[in-house]
Amino acid sequence: MIDTHCHIDEEAFAPDREEVIARQEQAGVRAMIVPGVNVASIDTVLSVCHAHPSFCFPALGLHPEDVKDDWQTQLATTEEAILAHRDELVAIGEIGLDYYWDRTYKSEQQEVLRRQLLLARELDLPVILHNREATEDILRIVRETGGRGVFHCYSGSRETAEIILSMGFYLGIGGVLTFKNSKLGETLSELARLRPNLIDRLLLETDAPYMAPVPHRGERNESRYMAHVAERIAEALGSTPDDIIAATTANAQRLFGLHF
Repeated sequence: MIDTHCHIDEEAFAPDREEVIARQEQAGVRAMIVPGVNVASIDTVLSVCHAHPSFCFPALGLHPEDVKDDWQTQLATTEEAILAHRDELVAIGEIGLDYYWDRTYKSEQQEVLRRQLLLARELDLPVILHNREATEDILRIVRETGGRGVFHCYSGSRETAEIILSMGFYLGIGGVLTFKNSKLGETLSELARLRPNLIDRLLLETDAPYMAPVPHRGERNESRYMAHVAERIAEALGSTPDDIIAATTANAQRLFGLHF
């Protein structure tokens, strides 16, 4: 399994990060993509990835929730870091739009997203996209700029998923699939009937330490818990967990250029 979205650099893992990483490897996790979210995370992401170069792979970006009054300075610093570390980055992210908590910086978020998408195209890097309550705008901007990547933590409609897939992007599937009131399993089943090769456009992820799947809901999330997500995807697609794990691993290697 490859965890395509794990914030292993965050403070929640500070007390036992090395033990956590060792536990994931022992459980069959092959790699983690570690996305940055702001200027402060540039150093933490690179530090953990440098300490585990064959297991943790870095991405850098400015998250929409970190777009505030100083966004131009934050973006410039993030872009400088991306250019400086281009050869070791596997993606630009976590970037996107988030109107859920605050719409004050809505236009600024859009500008930051657009500029990071264009930089990703220039550097030939995929993007890791965050979308919350901003589907229409993010689809419009991605359509305008083009590129490739993954819509992280997907939980939207079948119709939105079809648009995303038609643009050549992947769907990142995590713990939300296992939640009691989630309709994502039905969405994936419907998509699979329309797209027999849907399995080739899915990625496993955790968003750890957040979004732990059932039966670990409420706990600190870990990459090994993706096995529960793979089981639910298999049920939705009429497949097996082993097939889901094999396909999503190959998909992650293809998108992020991982060779092992």
